Amino acid sequence: MDTLNALLGGFGSALSPMNLLWALLGVTLGTFIGVLPGLGPALTIALLLPITFQVDPAAAFIVFGGIYFGSQFGGSTTSILINTPGESASIVTALEGNRMARNGRGAPALATAAIGSFVAGTIGVVCLSLLAPVVVKLALAFAPADYFALMVLSFVTVAAVLGNSVIRGLTSLSLGLLLGLVGVDLQSGQARFTFGALDLLDGIDVIIVVGLFAVGETLHLATRYRSSPEEIIPVKGSMWMTAQDWARSWKAWIRGALIGFPIGAMPAGGAEIPTFLSYFVEKKLSKHPEEFGHGAIEGVAGPEAANNAAGAGVFVPLLTLGIPTSATAAVMLSAFQSYGINPGPQLLTSHADLVWTLIASLYIGNVMLLILNLPLVGLWVQILRIPTPYLYGGILLFATVGTYGISRSVFDLVMLYAIGLAGFFMRRYDFPTSPVIIGMILGPLAEQQFRRAMTMSQGDLSVFVARPISASLLVLAFIALTAPIVLSFLRSRRETAAA
Repeated sequence: MDTLNALLGGFGSALSPMNLLWALLGVTLGTFIGVLPGLGPALTIALLLPITFQVDPAAAFIVFGGIYFGSQFGGSTTSILINTPGESASIVTALEGNRMARNGRGAPALATAAIGSFVAGTIGVVCLSLLAPVVVKLALAFAPADYFALMVLSFVTVAAVLGNSVIRGLTSLSLGLLLGLVGVDLQSGQARFTFGALDLLDGIDVIIVVGLFAVGETLHLATRYRSSPEEIIPVKGSMWMTAQDWARSWKAWIRGALIGFPIGAMPAGGAEIPTFLSYFVEKKLSKHPEEFGHGAIEGVAGPEAANNAAGAGVFVPLLTLGIPTSATAAVMLSAFQSYGINPGPQLLTSHADLVWTLIASLYIGNVMLLILNLPLVGLWVQILRIPTPYLYGGILLFATVGTYGISRSVFDLVMLYAIGLAGFFMRRYDFPTSPVIIGMILGPLAEQQFRRAMTMSQGDLSVFVARPISASLLVLAFIALTAPIVLSFLRSRRETAAA
């Protein structure tokens, strides 16, 4: 009952005219970004971080939540119509969606993607509403040692999952941890890794790390730019699905939501894993397996549902534990910190109005997205005709103006492009950038919890294995770190034996 009352209070705030306009802005901008290939919500939210200095927290997070959900809706458009996923979570949608479009069934593919996203997104937000208070009660039992172990698990899973190799992931994570240590140590008062530069005494502002996305990603995309236009398959026929399409889609929507939400809520679960898993489940359960690879509608409905449900799941550890499980969540965590708000078990008590307004806005945003995506698909297709060089130039200009406008420091601009250039080479040589952001933001928090645990135990390291919660989390972290290495070794042994 308390949860229902809190949610109703959130709707009362989210349905105010001004907040409705912020929600519309967020979902519209998110859909726009999702439609454009190569860009994503993390880049967009990072570029908009300067607005945290101008608007109240509720408005900012309504916009950010709308961008996150909207990008997942919009990503399916390019996957289906030009076989180019707007974001990584839409890769699976392209497998069947583009084939459906080439077979003249692009309209039903877009419809099942939009409706499935709405259904699964709503299920995910309902689960978020019910689960968040429960996770908070469990998290209140966490001691500093448990929190440190949880962050270690997050670091390891991020490094192991987000990248083609554990070594590359750990390298990116180490860079993020190093960036997070720059500045004056608040406990000892000593300057760390500043190399005598006074501008680094306050640390590296997370807004500067926008360079990893804005500058690095833009340079990477520019080097892969092809002047020849993409083939855009026209949308023909009615957007309404047939009775058979509905019959084949609704179960896939439900299954995708049930797969996506729990995986999205896991450390480094993300949206890529559940979309692939949903695709294979639908292929296994389908009564028409021969259609997979040739335009099976279940192959669009399930992964798109899993994608959006995972997006809702990401908010569970972010709001209740202060743990980001994706690059977008990490940037949103930095936005909370810009307001002096630390997500965690106390957030639902200290800033309950903000949390429930955000959750209520996700319900509203889902409805707005359905209205925006079904009737206006022709408009979103026209966005694909924006000249790519203008788009890249606009991103660099926006990042530069935003960074300089906050600090009025040339040094920050130099840092922006230095980090952006590092991000370009990371993308060029296939090093994931997400662990850098997560390491930079969570690193200082992990250090703080480690020091608290050491103080309480009077320097006894056994505190991390003496408590059942922290010991279990560290064991999971060890398994997550070693499992990919062991599996790779066993696979190479089998291949050698077979040869």
